[in-house]
Amino acid sequence: MHHHQLTCIIVCRNTAGMMLLVATFLTTSTVHASPPTPSANSYTLVLHKALMFFNAQRSGKLSDHNHVSWRGDSCLTDGKPSAAGSPTSDLVGGYYDAGNAIKFNFPASFAMTMLSWSVIEYNAKYEAAEELTHIKDVIKWGTDYFLKTFNNSADTIDMIVSQVGLGNTDGGKDTTPNDIYCWMRPEDIDYTRPVTECHACSDLAAEMAASLAAASIVFKDNRAYSKKLVHGAKTLFKFSRDSRGRYSSGSSDAALFYNSTSYWDEYVWASTWLYYATGNSSYLQLATTPALAKHATFSQAPNQYWPNHGVLSWDNKLVGAQVLLTRLRLFLNPGYPYETTLRRFHNETNTIMCSYLPAFTIFNRTRGGLIQLNRGHLRRPRPLEYVVNAAFLATVYSDYLEAADSTKPAGLHCGPNFFSVDVLRDFAKTQIDYILGKNPQKMSYVVGFGNHFPKHVHHSGASIPKKKIKYTCKEGWKWRDSLKPNPYTIVGAMVAGPDKHDGFHDVRANYNYTEPTLVGNAGLVAALVALSGDRTTDGIDKNTMFSAIPPMFPTPPPPPPSASKP
Repeated sequence: MHHHQLTCIIVCRNTAGMMLLVATFLTTSTVHASPPTPSANSYTLVLHKALMFFNAQRSGKLSDHNHVSWRGDSCLTDGKPSAAGSPTSDLVGGYYDAGNAIKFNFPASFAMTMLSWSVIEYNAKYEAAEELTHIKDVIKWGTDYFLKTFNNSADTIDMIVSQVGLGNTDGGKDTTPNDIYCWMRPEDIDYTRPVTECHACSDLAAEMAASLAAASIVFKDNRAYSKKLVHGAKTLFKFSRDSRGRYSSGSSDAALFYNSTSYWDEYVWASTWLYYATGNSSYLQLATTPALAKHATFSQAPNQYWPNHGVLSWDNKLVGAQVLLTRLRLFLNPGYPYETTLRRFHNETNTIMCSYLPAFTIFNRTRGGLIQLNRGHLRRPRPLEYVVNAAFLATVYSDYLEAADSTKPAGLHCGPNFFSVDVLRDFAKTQIDYILGKNPQKMSYVVGFGNHFPKHVHHSGASIPKKKIKYTCKEGWKWRDSLKPNPYTIVGAMVAGPDKHDGFHDVRANYNYTEPTLVGNAGLVAALVALSGDRTTDGIDKNTMFSAIPPMFPTPPPPPPSASKP
C-alpha cells in the first residue's frame, strides 16, 4: 500500500476550505520578517557550532584537540573507590548534562541515540559539512562512558549506574557540597561525587540499549567496537525486561530533574533499534506487539498524558519509534504478522505530522510562530528542546515520503486535504529559523551564532574565569549571581528558550531561559543536518539503517493498478 492512500483524520476547528487557506497563508506570509532568513548554508554553519557544545560538556581526561580553550581535565576520580568486583570503579568520562557537572545517563543516552539516528540517515551530509569524524567522536565519547556504567562483557546483569554527582539541596536546607549547591568549574571540583546505582530501571536500561544499538550501526565499519555495542545493548535490554521498574521512582535525585513517566515507550523504541542493529526478528515482534503499543501510548489517560502525544522528548520516545517503524513499512514492507501494528503506527505518524502543521490548531503557537509542544500537565518550560525534535522528525519523514514515492508529488493526507512534503519542511524551517533569530526578540538562541545571542548562559564552566585562583563551593556563587556577561562564550549551546509570549530574559540564575542541555543540542544537530545541504542530491541514506536485516521473503506482490490512484 502506498503512503499517499493513507488518510488520517484530525479534529480541526476550521472548515476544509479554511484549512487550505490558512496553510497557504502561513507558508507565504514570512517574507517581510527581518533578520534575513537563514539558508541551507547557514544551517551548516550553525551545525559546526552546535556540535562544539558537546566538546564543552566533556567530563574526564580531554584530548589535545578538544578545541574549547577554557575547558580542561575534570572529575578524574569519578567512581573511585568502589566495592570489590563492582563495574563502577572507573566512571571517568562521559558528558555533563547541562550547566552543572551532573552526569545523568537517562537524558545523555537519549541525546546519543538522536545523534546516531541523524548520522545513519545523513552520513553524506555530515561528510559534505566535514563533520562526520567529529560527530562520530562525539557519539563514541558518550557510548564509551555508557559501557563503563554496567558489566558490558556479561550476558546478564542486575545493576547499572544511572548517575554520577548529585543535585538535591533539599530546597536549600542541605548545604553538603554537591553539583547544584556548588557553583564551580568542573576542573576545580574536589568534593565527593556520589554514584547512584539502580537494580530495576527498565526505562533507563532500554534507552541505554537504544543508544548502543543505534551507535553500533554508526560504527559498523569498526567491527570489534560495533560488536561490543550490540552485545552491551542486548545485555541492557534483557535487564530492562527482566527487572521491571522506573529508574526515577521513589524520592530519587533523578526524579527532581528527569522523572520518567513510564518505560513502555522505551521498550518500543529500544526493540526497534535492536531490530535494526541485529536483524533479529524477535525484536521486531516485540516492537509491534499491540499490547506494548497500547501501554506506550501516552493518550491512554487523556487528562494526564494527552499533551505528550506526538511530542518526542527524553521522556517520550513513542513518536520516534513510530517514525522509525514507518520507515520499515515504506521501504521494506515486511507484511504479516507485523502489518497491523505497522499500519497503525504509519497512520499515527501521519496524524502527528499533520498536527505540527500551522493549518491545524492542535498545538498553540506563540505570536512569533514558535510551536508550543511543551504544554504538558506540568506546564513545562524550556520549549526549544521539544521544537528541535519535531523539526527533525518532520524533515526526516518528508525525506522518507519522497524516497518512497518518486513518481508523484510526495506528501500526506490530513483529513480530506493533501499536503506536499514541502509543507512539512517549511514547518521545520520556520521553527529552526525562529531559534536562529527570526523571532520578536531578534535573538539567536544558539550561543555564538548571529549578532545577538544570550551572554549570561546558565553554565558554571563558562561563567567562572579560568585563573590560578580556585573558588570554593560558595565562593563561586558570586559568579553565578554576577550581572556581568560570562567570561567565556559557550559556542553552539542552544539555551532553554523563550516563554510562551516570545519573551526572553538573559539572566544566568534563570535556567528556564538560559540553560543549555545535551538533549536540546542533540535535537538541534539532528534538525540542522537534516535541513542542510542540497536536498535534490542528498536525501536520506535508505540502506544503512537496514544493513543487518536479512532479505524479506517472499517479495510482496506489486500493488494492483487501482491502488495508484490517490
